[in-house]
Amino acid sequence: MNGAVDPRRRVPRTDVLLADPRLAAAAATVGRARLKAVVCGAQDRARRGEIPPDEVLATALAELPDTAAGLRPVLNATGVVLHTNLGRAPLSPAAVAAVVAAAGYTDVELDLRTGRRARRGRGALAALAAAVPAAGAVHVVNNGAAALALVATALAGRGREIVISRGELVEIGDGFRLPDLLVSTGARLREVGTTNRTVLADYAAAVGPRTALVLKVHPANFVLRGFTAAVSVEDLATLGVPVVVDIGSGLLAPDPLLPAEPDATSALRAGATLVTASGDKLLGGPQAGLLLGDADLVERLRRHPLARALRVDKLTLAALEATLTGSETPTWRALRATPAALRLRTERLRDRLAEQGVTAEVVTAVAVVGGGGAPDVTLDSWALALPESYAAPLRTGNPPVVGRLDRGRLLLDLRCVPPDQDDVLRAAILRCLDRGGRTEMSPRSSAPSREP
Repeated sequence: MNGAVDPRRRVPRTDVLLADPRLAAAAATVGRARLKAVVCGAQDRARRGEIPPDEVLATALAELPDTAAGLRPVLNATGVVLHTNLGRAPLSPAAVAAVVAAAGYTDVELDLRTGRRARRGRGALAALAAAVPAAGAVHVVNNGAAALALVATALAGRGREIVISRGELVEIGDGFRLPDLLVSTGARLREVGTTNRTVLADYAAAVGPRTALVLKVHPANFVLRGFTAAVSVEDLATLGVPVVVDIGSGLLAPDPLLPAEPDATSALRAGATLVTASGDKLLGGPQAGLLLGDADLVERLRRHPLARALRVDKLTLAALEATLTGSETPTWRALRATPAALRLRTERLRDRLAEQGVTAEVVTAVAVVGGGGAPDVTLDSWALALPESYAAPLRTGNPPVVGRLDRGRLLLDLRCVPPDQDDVLRAAILRCLDRGGRTEMSPRSSAPSREP
């Protein structure tokens, strides 16, 4: 024995740490059980020699989550505006404030003037109707797939037919296939045309006494080129049966930035009986399924028994209304960020990192819309290139930063990072220096990066 004290004996006791005012105050937010788990985790790291015993408290404070929920806010530096794995559209400040205000008791189904029951979500519905004047009525369910399921069940259940082009029998993320959803409602699919070409005569030959509707689906996550043909909404409207158009992305009106992306207003003006869409994509709001169109049909859907199972909660209604009536959404701003402004921000970030010993490059990059929207649209962008070794420390840091790997580099595209978070991103990169993430950059060309 040399008389040295085992460093593990210097690890602060759990009760001492939990009594610290800074940690004790966090119990009200994250809960005592989670607080204790974080403290014990920091103690275990000290016992393994990963951190000095006198840093246990600071480590526990740094690793405390902001809330009691497991979901963690992430800085999206991927260059994918509507990243499905990161929750698609971030809410606007107006929507966030509306959600907080709606978290307690609200007048969601009460008319405060009369004291009587009122239409649920009337504010959000009014805002949606005002945003799409071409719609005779509107309704909201909990997601886009739910909107289609309600339409198929109410109009085509019990064996009636949905006429749809074979080129629009799409599969989206996680193996979800649209035809499987439609068939599960009891409807029958009448497939027409071929994968690459469907003409009006194909639909006309299929329409008959058992036809419930013609469904036109926007193939939002792929592009078909070459020897192709598709039928317009205007032509489908001449068939004498309801035409339901699933635009998918939630674009409510034409957008010059996305000229090929279908929108609800144009589809309705072209003769669509009903349009379905998602609220958490290009609209930039919460996850929701939007139904817009013929007033009698929308009312029929609203009164269907399945509609109760698919209804949205007060938080979604509040966020949707604020998205429609509030200021520009983060999605809108990210799509319109100019390459010049992004380059300036990225160069400033590189220079500030260089002052503190981090070598990085500024390279051209290509951003995308994502979320099953505008698959043929790319956005010129710029990115900060770091060694790939930074990827894991940034992804597991606080806050987590998610970038894109490209040819041995980690690319951080600031398009979806709010400008007021640039210093937060810089601090996250600097913290990697203490976690083994520092590696010198080797010279590379500034060729455009590609989405993996």
